This record gives sequence, C-alpha cells and structure tokens, in this order.
Amino acid sequence: MTDQPDTKAARSLLSAAAVRERSHQLLQAGLEGRLQHFTVDLARIEPCADEVVKTIREAYPSLDIPFHARWRHFSAGGHERWGAVMHGAPWEKAADMARSAFDLAIVSVLLDAGAGAQWRYEEGRTGETYIRSEGLAVASFDMFVSGAFSSNPEDPFRVDADVLMTLTPEDLAEGFQVSADNPLVGLEGRAALLNRLGRVVATNPDIFGQVDDPRPGGLFDVIAATADGERIKATAILEALLAHLGPIWPGRITLGGIDLGDTWRHPLVEVKDATKGLVPFHKLSQWLSYSLIEPLEWAGFTVVEIDGLTGLPEYRNGGLFLDTGVIALKDAADADRAHAVDSQLVVEWRALTVALLDRIADPIRARLGFAAEDFPLAKALEGGTWATGRRLAKEKRGDGSPPLSVISDGTVF
Repeated sequence: MTDQPDTKAARSLLSAAAVRERSHQLLQAGLEGRLQHFTVDLARIEPCADEVVKTIREAYPSLDIPFHARWRHFSAGGHERWGAVMHGAPWEKAADMARSAFDLAIVSVLLDAGAGAQWRYEEGRTGETYIRSEGLAVASFDMFVSGAFSSNPEDPFRVDADVLMTLTPEDLAEGFQVSADNPLVGLEGRAALLNRLGRVVATNPDIFGQVDDPRPGGLFDVIAATADGERIKATAILEALLAHLGPIWPGRITLGGIDLGDTWRHPLVEVKDATKGLVPFHKLSQWLSYSLIEPLEWAGFTVVEIDGLTGLPEYRNGGLFLDTGVIALKDAADADRAHAVDSQLVVEWRALTVALLDRIADPIRARLGFAAEDFPLAKALEGGTWATGRRLAKEKRGDGSPPLSVISDGTVF
C-alpha cells in the first residue's frame, strides 16, 4: 500500500486543471526570465489578437463559429461527408448513431498527428486532393465508411476491437495512399497506437462493451452515465478518456502504476508531491474531448463548462505565438534544429502555448463583442488561433511549415 500517495498524485495529473495550472507556472517563469529557451512579451498579445480576429472575420463573417473539433476536417472542401452518412445509415436510436460517431472520431483523432510536408491524399469521390490534418481526416473517414475497421460486413459504420488489434502499417499505408513518392510520417507509430487501442477495448468489455461488442464507441455509454439530467461537463469527457484510454499511449512516464500519457518533465514545475517536475498536456485526449461534444449533443445531451478544457499545445497554436513575437527563442539557431518531443524546449513551447491561449481569449472576445459564456475557448481555437497559426506559417514560410521542427512519433502532435 506504500504507493497510494503516488497513485493519488498521479491521478491528479489526469485532468485539464493540472494542464492549465502547470502551464501557467511555466508562463510565470517565462515572464520572470527564468525559462531556458524562450522569452515572453505580453505586449505582443494585442497585435496577436488582431491577427486572430482578422482570420475570424474572413472565415466567419456572421461570427457563427463552430467548436474546434475533428468534424470540421470531415467537411473539408465544403463537403458534408458525415451528414451524408447520417442520412443513409440504418441506426434505430440516437445512441447507436452516437457510438458510431464516437468510433469515427476516436480513430480519426488518434491518426491525426503531423503528416509531414510531402504527404497528399486524393479523394476518389470528389477527385480533390487534401494535405495535413484535412487529408488525414478524409483518409480515415474513407477507411471508416468502407468498413475497414468493422468486423461485421452488415454494419460497416463501426470500429471493432479485433480489427484494431490486427491492423498493420501496410493496412494504413493502403488506406492513406502511402508510397515511396507519398510518405507519411510516423506510420508505424500510428498503427501501433490503434493496435493498443484495440487491446484496451477488447480487454475491458465492462467499459467498452456494455451494450454491444467491444468498440471505442462504447465510451459513449460511460460518458452518458455521468450526465446530470441532460447536462454533461466537458471535463467528464476528458476524464473518461484519460481513465480508460491511458494505457494506449507509448510507455512514457508512469507513477504509482498510472500511465501519465502526454506528460513530460520540466525542472521549474514546483509542487509538494511526487508529481514535482511533471507537466501534463493530454493534447490528443483534449482534441478528442472537443471532438466528442457534438456526438453527445446529437444524442440529446447538453455539454457544459467547455472552458474547463484547455487550448491545444500543438504546432499551429504554438506557431501563432512565435510568429507574432509573443514568445521568442533565446537562441535563434534553435529554429534550424529538430527537437525531441521530450526536450525542455518543446515542453516550454507547449506550456507557453496553453497558458497564452488562456490569455488571448479575452482580447479576442472583446474585439468581437462577446461575453466569455457566449464565446468559449473552443470557438477561439477554431475561428481562430489554429487557423491564424496556419495562415501566418504560410505567409512566412512558403511550405506552411511551423516555426519549430519537432521530432514526433505520430502520437503527440
């Protein structure tokens, strides 16, 4: 029983609140000049907010902005792909549809790490070509609707544990049109992640198979059970994902027998327990949490307290703050090097990104005339910071690459 305090401390990191608190610790260190790799200039927040508002007004002149979620990518090119599936699928109940939507979102988000600059996906039904996140979304959507993840030929719109467990990098390469001339970064890492997902789902039928064969979409029933009437807290989505999908992540840091997933070390993080020096981000889990809000709403629930989640520490949001001068490298040569995802530089960049997204939300709202409750962070991200990071990257670097290069295994960014 000696590991109980460590286990309790470890569980405290499995929350958006821990992400927020520790990221703000590192922002404060940056403001005090104590970070090793970055300086912070809060005077640049206002011009940065101006850039974001410019993007929002161009993309959403009515200011009717949807949430930042995978569903935006599924409608790349203006095609409502999921809407077409919803109209044609034989679901009898809203819960059946929601489990299918969960299946699709979970697998697609887990496949949504950086694609690399060369990869392209040509969509057969439209003849259009997509790259980066949109390409990964459309490719995973096509695999899903073709039944590639289903073990039931009568029911293609599902993801089954046994299929995930046996999925090979070659299967993914075929679905994603990978070739020597069309390489996709981290293919093996992505396949291994889906294999681990399959094993976790298969070995926990009490969680993932409450009303059906074990499938990732079984998490719908777990999250629905947390509802207070028809209201579900956004943080309950994240907590369910972190509790039940934690073992899918590559073996990184464990504490008290708990897999900490997207959690990294930084010496300036001060707490009075065994999690000292640890910084959680849970980027893919939070991206997935945002992406499960709409399926829950389609099933009749109201998701509340969406700002309990944090902004996403990925290279578009992080690039926004670098490209607008809110943060700057202490050593300019670092822009020309590739950095390991566990490096102190990348941990600082990601933490500053989370904390600064909190800081920039209010100036964005003020310029657009919204109160916080009418314009949650999820809309600022979508409208928004992510799109502005991408736009500025394209303006500053012709290939649209981020201002820093991160060596990723396909399971972080």
